[in-house]
Amino acid sequence: MGAVNIRLEMAERTRAINCGGIGALHTMVQRIGLAGEIDKRLHLLKIHLPYHESDHVLNIAYNALLGGVCLEDIELRRNDEAFLDALNVQRIPDPTTSGDFTRRFTTSSICDLMEAINETRLRVWKLQPRSFLKEAFIDIDGTIAGTHGECKGGMSLSYKGIWGYHPLIISLANTKETLYAINRPGNVVSHDGCVPWIDQSIALVRKRSKKITLRGDTDYTLTGELDRWDKEGTKFIFGMDAHAKVVGLAASLPEAAWTLLERPPKYEIKTKPRPKRDRVKEQVVREKGYTNQVLKSESVAELEYRPLKCAQDYRLVALRKNISVCKGEKVISEEVRYFFYITIRRDLSKKKIVELANERCDQENVIEQLKNGVNAMRMPVDNLTSNWAYMVMSALAWNLKAWFGLLVPNQERGVELVRMEFRRFLQSIVLLPAQIVRAGRRVIYRILNYNSWLKDFFAAWERIQELGVT
Repeated sequence: MGAVNIRLEMAERTRAINCGGIGALHTMVQRIGLAGEIDKRLHLLKIHLPYHESDHVLNIAYNALLGGVCLEDIELRRNDEAFLDALNVQRIPDPTTSGDFTRRFTTSSICDLMEAINETRLRVWKLQPRSFLKEAFIDIDGTIAGTHGECKGGMSLSYKGIWGYHPLIISLANTKETLYAINRPGNVVSHDGCVPWIDQSIALVRKRSKKITLRGDTDYTLTGELDRWDKEGTKFIFGMDAHAKVVGLAASLPEAAWTLLERPPKYEIKTKPRPKRDRVKEQVVREKGYTNQVLKSESVAELEYRPLKCAQDYRLVALRKNISVCKGEKVISEEVRYFFYITIRRDLSKKKIVELANERCDQENVIEQLKNGVNAMRMPVDNLTSNWAYMVMSALAWNLKAWFGLLVPNQERGVELVRMEFRRFLQSIVLLPAQIVRAGRRVIYRILNYNSWLKDFFAAWERIQELGVT
């Protein structure tokens, strides 16, 4: 890096932005009719002068999509003439106006906004091949969204001792999309009020897929709902608490009923195997003589079990872990621990049930991206409802990422884009330096950089251009 004779000058006529990908994403929003659907369903402003409801929603969503961390980051683009030219607008709402907009929401209007997003989602799904969502997996989980604010309405102290909120996230595992995000006080249990939202998610996904499987941890084994979901044709794989009754049933099974479980490799080695690195942490634990739990083997079995609130038997898959408790190099005891999964799926092997149940943990990555990728759970405004509205609008940025990936013609690359972390998507697709040229009624983006995703970026752009304006 030998540059020493560096000079800085202001450009006179050329205008450029660092987020050239916003043009393709904004065009996608227009072509799939998201803005129109929001204006059709959401009515919060008495006079549309100069903004519509969709302008406010997309302003907050684009702030998250462009890497904005808080509402104040909107000010950076509000004063950028090149960015305003790129979207062909005279101005966009400032941070204070955006914050005030979130305070206009009620629970009913937030539901209207989520349904507007879901109606648009169905249009994107209709553009997919027939094999899309042949088998859909809906994941359910809650998470703690902490806040340091002293005056946040509706917040409470969670079981972790964190002040804040306890959002419920329902996502589609196939595409990582957030179907519903519901804000709740921090002191509620994880499954509080989840049944109506789960039912709405099922109804939404059933418009595209007839084979739906619900997945959740032990908090979502709602035994009073299992019979109803089964009658409606909805499958499920839920974790179940290892209480004394089921542990006794599993322990009483003959040894012949147990099958050794061999986990598949996490990835396929495409080149020569590399030598494994030393497990430094485990070496330190042994040298210091700390208590260490070492997994020796895993085995699975199954039995029939009828929960107290159910009228029929269900398949209960038991996972038995044999664990050695060590101190240093000495084994001080042997332990057996049981994990249980209740399901109606009898078409799958025991091993596959365990595998699918464990895959639900990937939803933790989706929640992490919502928290620290698009910053949807920063809870920047004043009460539970307004923070809920902000969370839904910011989470829309994550869904826009998934929809763009679904519109990439190369399905293999599209899947990779859908599964991509938000930060990498930001660098690969959104933050593309571009010169902005206004010619007649056109706005031209001249991309000034190259990366390995540009071929797919332009392929998706051409497909978006072919869509009729909804």
